[in-house]
Amino acid sequence: MKILPTSIGLALWLAAPLTALPQGTPLFRDADLALGEKLILENKCSACHARKVGGDGSAIYRPKGRINNAGALRGMVEYCNTELGLSLFPEEVTAMAAVLDRDHYHFESRPR
Repeated sequence: MKILPTSIGLALWLAAPLTALPQGTPLFRDADLALGEKLILENKCSACHARKVGGDGSAIYRPKGRINNAGALRGMVEYCNTELGLSLFPEEVTAMAAVLDRDHYHFESRPR
């Protein structure tokens, strides 16, 4: 039996990645972008997003929507990891989120 988190629990869960970092520390600073790109392709993220929102799937990326900071972005990738049973390690989730940040959200300034 699968137990879904309450809205408060989900909010705390999404914020959890930020609590372990000192304030002002960029969440994606040490992320492996090449790994993130590889994992996004291997796990067919774009195809899943296209099924959800239509078109090429890029409409899912809404920086002004509910994903409004780096921690929420990483939390959403972790949510996909959990819901889809991808069994990704934390550093893999971070790598994927860092690529999404670089390509779509731009929450953290990093060299391209």
